Amino acid sequence: MDPTVFQDTDGSYYLYFGGIWGGQLQRWKGNTYLGKTANPKKGEVARLPRMAKFAPDMKSFAEEVKEIKIVDSNGKLLTEDQNDKRFFEAAWVHKYKGKYYFSYSTGDSHNICYAIGDNPYGPFTYKGIVLEPVEGWTNHHSIVEFKGKGSVPRWYLFYHDVQLSGKTHLRNVKVTELKYNPDGTIQTIDAYK
Repeated sequence: MDPTVFQDTDGSYYLYFGGIWGGQLQRWKGNTYLGKTANPKKGEVARLPRMAKFAPDMKSFAEEVKEIKIVDSNGKLLTEDQNDKRFFEAAWVHKYKGKYYFSYSTGDSHNICYAIGDNPYGPFTYKGIVLEPVEGWTNHHSIVEFKGKGSVPRWYLFYHDVQLSGKTHLRNVKVTELKYNPDGTIQTIDAYK
């Protein structure tokens, strides 16, 4: 569900994907399909997104699918009841100043959050919210670098909401500049300020 392809600076490509509820991650443990299972309970480790490196043919994987660990500042995996931080769907990866940024939607709490890692496999340490909730049920995004004024590149966040239509199934695409703090963290965006 909601896959994204990331090209690293060495030319390698990776696929990131997964989602809970409609995305069916709750039916898998590792790479084994379990069928219908219950969602994690309060305090249990949250469902983890997946990723794999593409083979050179870009039609198959060069390795088995792996779970992506999203951890807190103490190195502990996020739990299901941390639904304002845990992964739900809409994976996205970008690289900034040598670090890998894994961003995603929290689903029912409507945040776009991010975590930072040292390589494309993670683990990724939770850092905060990129985009606060928007009008509408879902909150998906992408982050891209593009030449700004002069030759200074700028980063942009693309996202959607339903501000113009007022209907969840009629989404409006929006864009805003993304700003980093000197330590590499991202400044949280309120789409309506």
